[in-house]
Amino acid sequence: MSIFERYLTLWVGLCMAAGIGLGALFPDAFARVAAAEFASVNLPVAALIWLMIIPMLLKIDFAAMGEVRRHWRGIGVTVFINWAVKPFSMALLGWIFIRNVFADQLPAAQIDSYIAGLILLAAAPCTAMVFVWSHLCDGEPRFTLSQVALNDLIMIVAFAPVVALLLGISSISVPWSTLLSSVGLYIVVPVAVAVPLRRWLLRRQGEAALAALLQRLHPLSLLALLVMLVLLFGFQGQQILAQPLIIAILAVPILIQVYFNAGLAYWLNRRLGVAHCVAGPSALIGASNFFELAVATAVGVFGVHSGAALATVVGVLVEVPVMLSVVRIVNATRGWYGARAAG
Repeated sequence: MSIFERYLTLWVGLCMAAGIGLGALFPDAFARVAAAEFASVNLPVAALIWLMIIPMLLKIDFAAMGEVRRHWRGIGVTVFINWAVKPFSMALLGWIFIRNVFADQLPAAQIDSYIAGLILLAAAPCTAMVFVWSHLCDGEPRFTLSQVALNDLIMIVAFAPVVALLLGISSISVPWSTLLSSVGLYIVVPVAVAVPLRRWLLRRQGEAALAALLQRLHPLSLLALLVMLVLLFGFQGQQILAQPLIIAILAVPILIQVYFNAGLAYWLNRRLGVAHCVAGPSALIGASNFFELAVATAVGVFGVHSGAALATVVGVLVEVPVMLSVVRIVNATRGWYGARAAG
């Protein structure tokens, strides 16, 4: 894990401050960027998100799907948490905290949008940083790779229906065409670009060429993330300055759902006798989020100024320190886990 990734929360905080400050100093410039849309898609933000997502997908070998059978119990737990528990638990937490407990401290016009952003965040299982978390807890790399590949394939068909269902339950109206276009733009298109490119590189030039390309793209991907955060917080600056507690309030349900889902996945794997090297990454994949997709969909569906966009960005803010704490818990409980698991 690079120094930059280890202190990602610090860089995110600095980008928040820079975005808010620049948005206050140059509101007209940010307004022009926000207006650069085509078919309800903000073009600068879309370009930045593709720069983040495609390099991540280049790392994934979809041929690893054959490993699913070998680790079927761990895979089953993770899929259950990702698609049957996490989105629904987040919808419940959003209803509890955003619509009820903290409703008086939030702008009434944005409450539905905040809940929508939280749901988008929970409905997108992580596909990138999970490799880092798995390495830090000595996870089985083939399990992690096969689980991430499976998550990407499931997202293509399940992300839009799950989000639409939960937004409908929450009485938040979203056009299906807009939601499906986000899935196409930020899942299907990047996969369609990354998979053939990866195969071509490996066939023509080998693993070394792919590794070299990923090394060159990695700083660009991180830079794209930071620039996008500056833009999003520039768009949201006035609202945040008016009510600075919004960030802390939105973090509450995110933190609860991370620890709840990680703990549930870890416990279920232990009950099923799954080896710790599989249970660790299973818990981490079950808890973390593909925040790049969530941000992209929130911007595309609700707009760059929306509460949904802000809620998904808060997920970026808490991702690294919270997931590192989960890694520490998984490593510290290895002895307790082994007392029951079959190994």
